[in-house]
Amino acid sequence: MGPYHAIMVHFPVALWFVASGIVIFRALSDSPLARAFDRVLMTFLVLGVLSGLVAYTLGQFVWPPETLQSTPLGRNHMMTATWSLACWSAVLFVRWRGGERVWDGAVNRLAMLIMGVLGALLLAATGTLGGHLHGAPAYLSEIVRMAIGWDVYQTHYVPNWALGVLAVLIVAMPAVAIVASRGHEARTRREESAK
Repeated sequence: MGPYHAIMVHFPVALWFVASGIVIFRALSDSPLARAFDRVLMTFLVLGVLSGLVAYTLGQFVWPPETLQSTPLGRNHMMTATWSLACWSAVLFVRWRGGERVWDGAVNRLAMLIMGVLGALLLAATGTLGGHLHGAPAYLSEIVRMAIGWDVYQTHYVPNWALGVLAVLIVAMPAVAIVASRGHEARTRREESAK
């Protein structure tokens, strides 16, 4: 299954990196070009999550689970792959459920910006670790080691800052959804009463 996984991962990587660019651009801009990119965002997200699920499933069959979990590199790759898939699934869900409202207001835009950047970073880490497992190490692993002290060959832990980011997102996403839905409902009532 190794060759199939290696081929298949290129699809979610490409789709999610383009999606992260669209999310970041749309969060920072309200231009006609940003709105045009946003119209294709859902396509990239749906295809990315579907191909990500296929790549993730194929990845489960490359090595036996006990082999992957006995090495820091394998464990870290599985951990970041799981986080990447979860993050991009969350972006898909938020964009699907929120529609155009995800771009209303600074708080919503900031939440989408954070999710887009986090998704891109997780994807880069997953790809870097996968490259090491495949025998093609990337320079990004050396940059990460120097910047935050994460040695892909020795680290068995989740950095505390990553847990902090996840905790903030777990609390912030529902809070943003509640605030956004209340704001939308209030605007709708005001518009209806003005008629």
